[in-house]
Parts: sequence; C-alpha cells; structure tokens
Amino acid sequence: MSSTLERHAVAVGDLLVGDGPAVVISGRVSLRAHGGRADAYELLRDGATLAEPHSAADLPAIAELADAVVVGASWTRDIPLVRAAAGLGLPVVVERRAGASLEEWLGLADYCAAEGDGRVILCDGARSGRLDLGLMRTARLTSDRPVLADVSEDTGLSAAAVAAGADGLIVTGPGRGPAEEAVTLVGALLRPESPATLPECREAIDRVDAALATLLERRAALAGIVQRLKPVGGFAGRDMARERALVARMALRAPSLGEARLAPIMNAVIEAGLHLAEERAAQ
Repeated sequence: MSSTLERHAVAVGDLLVGDGPAVVISGRVSLRAHGGRADAYELLRDGATLAEPHSAADLPAIAELADAVVVGASWTRDIPLVRAAAGLGLPVVVERRAGASLEEWLGLADYCAAEGDGRVILCDGARSGRLDLGLMRTARLTSDRPVLADVSEDTGLSAAAVAAGADGLIVTGPGRGPAEEAVTLVGALLRPESPATLPECREAIDRVDAALATLLERRAALAGIVQRLKPVGGFAGRDMARERALVARMALRAPSLGEARLAPIMNAVIEAGLHLAEERAAQ
C-alpha cells in the first residue's frame, strides 16, 4: 500500500479522528487499572471518551457511557475479550502491544474491524511500552486507519508525534498544554485541511495564524541579533539585494502569492523588526 490510500476518518464523540486537524483526547479511563471495582464506573460517568474494560462485565457500562472502547496493549491476545469489545457497537481503539510488529498490530485492527462495524483507530504510546514514532508513521502510511499517540507519560513528544503523522494525541491527567500547542502549530504546518463550513474554515485559519505569529516572533528575535552584529544596523544597513532574493525564495514556496504580493508583506515584516530592534537599543 502507499500513502495515496483514502483516509478513513472515525468520529469519537464530537471529535473526528483521521481527517482535518489533529485532535487532543483527555478522557481516557482504564477500568483494568482499577481492578474491575464497581466504583470505577464513576470514572465513566464523569465523561469518559475512551474506556478500557477489565472484563466482559464492563462492556455494557462502556457501551452506555463512553464514546469508544480501547483494546488495551496488555491484553491484545485475550481474543474472547477482544471479540466482545469489538462487537460492542462503538469505535474501537487498538493499542499496540509492547514488542508487537507492524503486521501483528494491523492484523489485530483488521480482526476488530471484521468483528465490529469497521470503525477502528490505531494507537501507540505509553501503555505499549513506549511511543515508537517510526512505526506509528509507517502504520499511518500503509493503512487507511487513523492513528492516535498516547503521550500521557511524556507530553514533550506531542510535537514529534504530530509531525510523524498522528491524527490525535491522548493525554490523561493534567498537562494538555504541549499537546494543544502541537496540534495547533505543527498541525498548521504539516496537516492539509479542506474545511467544509465557515466555522471550520475560521478555525483552520486561526491555527495558521497561531503558527505565523510564533514564526514572526522568532524572526524578530533573530533580526535583533543581526542588527547587533552588522557593522551598520538599523534602516541604514538594509541590504535590498538580499531582501529581493529572500522574496524570490519565498515565492517558490508560495507561488499563488508570487513575488509581487509577497514583497510588501515582507517589507512590513522587516520594518517591524527594525523598529523593534531600534526601540530595544534605545532602552
């Protein structure tokens, strides 16, 4: 298979995983981690998005209260429970078992799809031993299924996971900030979007603007360093030939805008940086 496969998006509650922007999922509950205690169901009632059963006895509550069922990494070989979970009527998140090959992971996803209604999402991350970005990327390129990355144990991997192709990030507990930043900034740069409604289009533009603002702030900081290093700084030290070459290079990346439209934009950016550098020098 190739990366030209048609992507299969899966709705998990109000989130669409696999199409459009990457998402952040924070409502993961493992009843297995709570030993099947009845009071663990309160965690589901608090608004679980993803729920992992301890046994088949948990499945009715998961069907009623959760948006998706998790086939956990620690019990992917418990075929009776896998079959029961897959047939629950919910989207199924198939977590990769530690040490499992790509073929084993995708094969289990195919099994769950056949036992259920086909709504299957792949997942790699902390509960499979560690997050394997290379394997996750290969899974996304060779399968039409969405892929989640569980970054709960190290949210610092959020940006790398989105860059590797994760359609969503799972974060349990506090600390959604790095994940939210990753889906906004990295997603704006690397994930193509085709919004179908005005609100979706505005949200996509907001993500691009956030990335643009971050890059402009970084550029202004670098331009300030340049001003301190140049023999002649400020407006008097502008290199117009370099600026024209800069615009020409940018036009290769933004051909629809072209040099004529990019030139005034970059002139404004450069002048803003020069004004900022002069203000800081005066202080």
